[in-house]
Amino acid sequence: MIEELRQKYDTKKKDIEKRMQDFCDAFSLPDEDIFAELCFCLLTPQSKAKSCWRAVEKLKETGLLYSGSSDEIKKWLAAVRFNENKSKYIIEVRKLFVDDYGKLQIKNKLNALGSPVAMRLWLVKNVKGYGLKEASHFLRNVGFGDDIAILDRHILKNLVRYGVIDEVPKSLTDKKYFEIEEKMRAFAQSAGIPFSHLDLLWWSEEAGEIFK
Repeated sequence: MIEELRQKYDTKKKDIEKRMQDFCDAFSLPDEDIFAELCFCLLTPQSKAKSCWRAVEKLKETGLLYSGSSDEIKKWLAAVRFNENKSKYIIEVRKLFVDDYGKLQIKNKLNALGSPVAMRLWLVKNVKGYGLKEASHFLRNVGFGDDIAILDRHILKNLVRYGVIDEVPKSLTDKKYFEIEEKMRAFAQSAGIPFSHLDLLWWSEEAGEIFK
């Protein structure tokens, strides 16, 4: 099975590398764009990624992502599950990253934290609606995903499929998340596939494309 996985990876390697470079390049964009990624990863749990991204793009275009009320934002989240709560989360996280002059300061905050591991723990602690999965997703999308895993259901199902874990856990505590992440890291190394590339490889198998 691992040999088959390597072959699949070889056919998609260039596309995956290009997407990973896109993620790295994203951190050079303005803080407003980084904030959009942060909000995108707030919306994605139990919702379709593309629907969430379309909603974020509309909120960017209208300016509501940066200045709208929760009720105004909610109107654009019809395709997002739990949109009432998530519209409120966007307001809360916006307050978290806006300085005394009303300017978003996300990149400076993340850079001050140092490592992606420290960034992730800070995000989980401070961003309402973020667990380890959401924080990992966001950090990957802005270029800090080389050594952290996005353990959503499609990843967990593939880890079962390849014998890395016995079953998809019914609940994913932080301790269990770190244990599975370490097992996934070891599996990637044994398969000769970069750890950060496995997610996009498995995601593309299910979705038919490499998105984010």
